[in-house]
Amino acid sequence: MTEMVYGAAPRQEGEPILPRWWRTIDRWSISSILLLFAVGILLGLAASPPLAERNGLAPFHYVERQVVFGLAAFMVMFVTTMLGPQMLRRLGVIGFFLAFAALVMLPAFGTDFGKGAVRWFSFGFASVQPSEFLKPVFVITVAWLMAASQEIGGPPGKAMSLALTLVVVTFLAMQPDFGQAALVMFGWGVMYFVGGAPYTLILAVAAVVVFGGMLAYQNSEHFARRIDGFLNPEVDPTTQLGYATNAIREGGFFGVGVGEGQVKWSLPDAHTDFIIAVAAEEYGLVLVLLIIGLYAIVVARSFIRLVQERDPFIRLAGTGLAAMLGVQALINMGVAVRLLPAKGMTLPFVSYGGSSLIATGLAVGMLLAFTRTRPQGRIGDILAGGRGGR
Repeated sequence: MTEMVYGAAPRQEGEPILPRWWRTIDRWSISSILLLFAVGILLGLAASPPLAERNGLAPFHYVERQVVFGLAAFMVMFVTTMLGPQMLRRLGVIGFFLAFAALVMLPAFGTDFGKGAVRWFSFGFASVQPSEFLKPVFVITVAWLMAASQEIGGPPGKAMSLALTLVVVTFLAMQPDFGQAALVMFGWGVMYFVGGAPYTLILAVAAVVVFGGMLAYQNSEHFARRIDGFLNPEVDPTTQLGYATNAIREGGFFGVGVGEGQVKWSLPDAHTDFIIAVAAEEYGLVLVLLIIGLYAIVVARSFIRLVQERDPFIRLAGTGLAAMLGVQALINMGVAVRLLPAKGMTLPFVSYGGSSLIATGLAVGMLLAFTRTRPQGRIGDILAGGRGGR
């Protein structure tokens, strides 16, 4: 009866680790993630050679690096999926303090690579973007605080999570990185809503966000320039948005053909922020819809499994991770079609980037670990008030 209601898979005594992992993991989500990475490699073969040529590198230099990053990301993801919720919570909280410390040190030791925002630590042979690693461990920490507030005699976890979120958002805005700041605020809002927040408080936070956006527009030239470019009805065809918009228009339903696209020769970020423009131009709407569908499968499957979860920490953390993954993908694609202002945000598992790929592997590994089927107790415990244990 428990399995019929909750979809749980009770542990079989003496069962080896890998068979038990394969039986309890969401195979639809894993398959979708692998397909997204394969699509990313396919698009990298098309988008990165022009950049490699401009930089005097081998034609597939960036593709080879993407494969290496991908292997590291999937190793991280695989190991993370095998961890239990308590271990993920401990490591997540420790990881948050380390990532936040790195974020604080960015103004002194970081670099902007000429892009106007200090977001990276450069080590010569590679660079690291702390905000990418901050997002998944931030979700774990906030979920822990919110779940603790639901316990009898627990701390004011929701208020503490709000304070923590405002501090993180402030440091992200100082880079400036308003896209990641908005994503962090969104993730907190989703978890707060799922945790039972009143509508009035959510509306108040939304008002604060709008007010903060107005201040940023008035005081940040970087932010104002992007908003003005988005609001301008005439798109300059020589800008990144102009090239991307034209490429998507030219692609049509089936695309102009493999290797026939031109946008990759004009866009400096064709292999990262605007990879979807390359997909739309060369492969058309068909591939774009496939990419959207793969993200939808991961997010929808995660939510379906989390609805059945009784542990508030798992439910909150999984919801935050799934929501942030889906919204980041929507933001990246929304920028390319000019539905949103430029954000400088990668397309998870598809765009080139070591920090983005490995951090996303960590986030998805946590999500898959939280959505693994596990014993949920007896149905009588639910009816009696949820006193049954795991």
